[in-house]
This record gives sequence, structure tokens and C-alpha cells, in this order.
Amino acid sequence: MKRVGIDLGGTYIKGGIVDEENRIIARGATPTMAEREAEEIIRDMSALVKKLTEEAGIPLRDIAGIGIGSPGTIDAGSGIVLYSNNIRWDDVPLAELLGKMLAEDADGSVIKVRVSNDANCAALGELVCDTDTGVQSAVLLTLGTGVGSGIILNGKLYEGEQPGGAELGHMVICHGGRQCSCGRKGCLEAYVSASALVEDAKWAAQEAKDSSLLELTDRLNGRNVIEAVRQKDPVAVKVFEQYLEYLGCGIVNIINIFRPEIIYLGGGICEGFDLMEETLQTYVKENCFGGEIAAVAQIKKAAHGNDAGIIGAAALIEME
Repeated sequence: MKRVGIDLGGTYIKGGIVDEENRIIARGATPTMAEREAEEIIRDMSALVKKLTEEAGIPLRDIAGIGIGSPGTIDAGSGIVLYSNNIRWDDVPLAELLGKMLAEDADGSVIKVRVSNDANCAALGELVCDTDTGVQSAVLLTLGTGVGSGIILNGKLYEGEQPGGAELGHMVICHGGRQCSCGRKGCLEAYVSASALVEDAKWAAQEAKDSSLLELTDRLNGRNVIEAVRQKDPVAVKVFEQYLEYLGCGIVNIINIFRPEIIYLGGGICEGFDLMEETLQTYVKENCFGGEIAAVAQIKKAAHGNDAGIIGAAALIEME
């Protein structure tokens, strides 16, 4: 059965119809315009679903369900977005509202709607598309403005027993350390987000005064830092080496707790994955509990970009 996957973002609502082989056979997008009321945004989401099914020539009643990846804290059981800073939502019954709107276009048919955090959906999308057959357990870390995470255990999405669980970006790796956006200090996000890497590079360049990064201070981003590492800028190299130690520490913690088969890394920083892979794999082999006697996850670059969120959202329909 065909399913629809929706990736709800602060800028765009992206959607696609996903077939049995996890291929996107129709896709589209519409601006979110997040300043609007939630019901208006959900109405546009409903219109996007209708447009996709019409373009694909599939009656809405023949769609197995709609999966949605949303930013924020999600009550997956009820399909409620409890809080999302990106789209300024509080206690929005997304699954219920979209289901009612879709029923209007499906001759009253009940349409299954499932909602999860967007990073969870991206993790699920990466796993179901991975060519390493038989893999059942994986963790995704997205290294962007913040650090998102998704956990798949024994082929099922693990979201914690209560809403707000499985937020690996907010494990503390340095007690009393850097201030995190969540209000605590020393969280992984405060050290390995793209934002953290850029801030570290700015400070280091200003201190050294002889880095190629200095002239980019006001417009520095993760790509600039990665490019400077490729050019062997000594300041960038030193900052990046420290960044990989922080990231390695977080990955080791994750492996020690969950023992997944794969750690996927996503986000803009991973344009430099070739500069990261060997160092991180060596680090985790040397530092994981049990050493090489125990299972050590393979570290892989998330390969499906924005499509992972759509495909993973669609895969929510099969998770029951």
C-alpha cells in the first residue's frame, strides 16, 4: 500500500507519496508561513496531500495512512505536538485535525495519521533505505543548529516511555560546562552542533590572528570551517580535532547505552564526513566499554537528506 510522508518544517511543508519499496513516487512542497494559526497550516498540509494523490492518480481512500515528522516535543500516542519552537505550536492535536480534514476529501473514510519528531522520522528513513540488509538497530544524530536524534531498536522506533524522551543532544558530556539552549549546562548539543563548531572557530581565529577564518568571522558557517580544514588551516584543524573528540565522546555514550549496529550522522557538518569517519571510528573502538570484544557500531553518513524525513514519516504507518 502507498503511504504519504510529510516533513513539517519552519519554512516548508514537504510531502511525498512513498511506495512499497520506499521510493518517493510523487512529491511536493508548500510554504509553512509559521506565523499563522495552526489550523491554517494544517489546512495547507491537507491540500498538499490531496494534490499529491491527485497527481499520482491514487484515490485518497486507497492510501494506507499519513505519517508526519514535526519539530518539537511530540506525544506520538495521541498525535499531539506538545511544543514546537520552530512553528510556535503548543498542544496542537495535529493527527486529529488533519484526519478530520482529510476525511472531508475521502468520502468520510477514516484516514490513519501518525506523528513523530522529525529527527525520529529521519532516522527511520535512513534505516529503511539502507542497503545493509538485516540491520535492525540504529541511531541518527543530526548536527545542525542544534543536535537532533532518532533511535531505532529491533526495527521499531524508540521514543521513550513518555513524550520528550530520546533527546540524545541533551545528554551532559561535561558537568557544569557550556550553557545549552535547553537551560542546562554541558549538553552534547552545546559542543557538537554546527553552531558550536562555528563559535569555537570564531574564538580560535580571533585569538590566533593568523587564520584564514579571521576574515570570515562575520559570515562564518560550518561549510567555511570544513573547507578551512581541507586547506589545512592550523586553527581550523585544531578546532575540528577538538570537535571530533566531543562528538566521539557522545557517540561512545550512545553505543554503551544502546549498542546499535549503525550510528548515522547527518546535517551540514557531514559535508566533511570523509574528514571525520576514520577518526571517529578509531575513537569509539578505543573508548567503548568492552573495547573490540563488544560490538562497536559502524559510523555512516546519513545518505538520503530531506528524503529521509519523508520516507521515515511514511514508515510510521507500518510501525504498529
